[in-house]
Amino acid sequence: MNTELIGIIVTFLLTLLVAIPLGKYISKVFKGERTITDFMNPFERFIFRICSIDPNKEMNWKEHLVALLSINMIWFVYAFVILITQGSLFLNPDGNPSQTPDLAFNTAISFLVNCNLQHYSGESGATYLSQLAVLAFLQFVSAATGIAAVLVLFRALVNKTTTQLGNFFVFFTKTVTRVLLPICIIIALLLSFNGTPASFDGKDSIVTLQGDSVQVSRGPAAGFIAIKHLGTNGGGWFGANSSHPLENPNYFTNMVEMIAQVIIPIALVFALGFFINRRKLAYTIFGVMTLGMLTLMIPTVISEVQGNPAIAQLGVEQATGTMEGKEVRLGPTASAYWSIVTTIISTGSVNSMHDSSTPMAGMMQLLGMMTNCFYGGKGVGLLNYFIFLIIAVFISGLMVGRTPEFLGKKIEAREMKIASLIALLHPFLVLAGTALSSYFVAHHPDIDWAVKPANWLNNPGNHGFSEMLYEYTSASANNGSGFEGLGDNNIFWNVTTGIVMILGRFLPIIGPVAIAGLLAGKKFIPESAGTLKTDTATFGIMTYAVIMIIAALAFFPALTLGPIAEYFNLY
Repeated sequence: MNTELIGIIVTFLLTLLVAIPLGKYISKVFKGERTITDFMNPFERFIFRICSIDPNKEMNWKEHLVALLSINMIWFVYAFVILITQGSLFLNPDGNPSQTPDLAFNTAISFLVNCNLQHYSGESGATYLSQLAVLAFLQFVSAATGIAAVLVLFRALVNKTTTQLGNFFVFFTKTVTRVLLPICIIIALLLSFNGTPASFDGKDSIVTLQGDSVQVSRGPAAGFIAIKHLGTNGGGWFGANSSHPLENPNYFTNMVEMIAQVIIPIALVFALGFFINRRKLAYTIFGVMTLGMLTLMIPTVISEVQGNPAIAQLGVEQATGTMEGKEVRLGPTASAYWSIVTTIISTGSVNSMHDSSTPMAGMMQLLGMMTNCFYGGKGVGLLNYFIFLIIAVFISGLMVGRTPEFLGKKIEAREMKIASLIALLHPFLVLAGTALSSYFVAHHPDIDWAVKPANWLNNPGNHGFSEMLYEYTSASANNGSGFEGLGDNNIFWNVTTGIVMILGRFLPIIGPVAIAGLLAGKKFIPESAGTLKTDTATFGIMTYAVIMIIAALAFFPALTLGPIAEYFNLY
């Protein structure tokens, strides 16, 4: 236990060791300062020239959103067409079939919005062509989209009064060429040298220690897995994701993949401090996010290490903790750490089966996605935090009798209306979807949705409800992990979660970018003795309280019906 605990502490410290200088580097790249990747300038100019992009053209916040939404629509159509025709295209050595229209609809949206909610198994549901030309491509561009969006916020906060907030296409391109690609190459090399396949060979025939002959899927997985984690995407090359021994061969690769998926979300927090020259604010935000992570992680680790009390009551030794659904090469502590980090950010990759987690751990995983702002995904996590920060500023200002201001800009009714709507959107999508699916299970179990509602759940009762709640929470939070006892590859789940993923991705981008644009155009008010300071520990605690209270008010009744009821039944 002590060794495993040291393992996750070292993993987090190494993450910080990489994230802080990476944040400074990201700030330099987008401030136009000299960096070690300036050799990419000719390649970037070539991209701008062939795409008829003027990199010197400044955009306002509305133009940023038009560019972002338009190019994402093009990518969706491209992905959908490839997925429904993949079976008849090249680079398909295993002869996998094309996806059905409803599955292709879900998959295209899922990877487009950085969710990667996979209703298919990677070995059999996609080809090498669709894995690389569609899914890996979308994992790059969806991550770059989120970072480009948060850079609009950076530009809005650094300038006193302006409507010119940079160029979306410049932000997007430099994110790919200067940040994602170089780091992905390093991660892919580390994985491939530790046993992750990186060839275009088809299935391999092997004989197991038991003497069974089995077919093992392979393919160019190392690069795919690198951007899967670095971009907080989470989609697995293999169906078992990072619990698969070829996707995550050993404890070293487990640390590499854990660090990879957290470094940019944390680095962006520090990049904000460097970019707007307010490091104390960045430290405050990082402190709140880390406190939120520990609030969820500590109960999870304790619960998973202690094991299942129902088994202990039978007199079975629980010294190894809860090992169902986990890999012996990783253990319960590393799996618990992964399960929380992957749900508080939007990765959603797994190195253990979350459906096998204890009720307490499952509830913490759900809360990580329900709050959806402790580190969060690429750029969007910081945008989600910005919404709660605006609400906290407004409430704090009212409590102490001061005009709500953030970095010299007044928070007025228009900004608060947008922030409130975005804060309420996430619970609405999750709870409405869960209510709809629960209604069909309870009242129309025999309707033909390709798979009848009566057959959706392998686990009825409280845990079955948790599985449906988890699916919509994961879809709305752009996470992609799942309680896989749910039969979700059917028309109902493919269509409904697809709609939830679109709304859960783009509205929380539109709202904060709009607020940032509105604030940027306002008159700058210098700080005075009456200014509410937002870079103090006191305000950080206030923001943390706002996040947790909103999550509790919105989700506690649903959690009571699911993991909380299951917890008390277990004990």
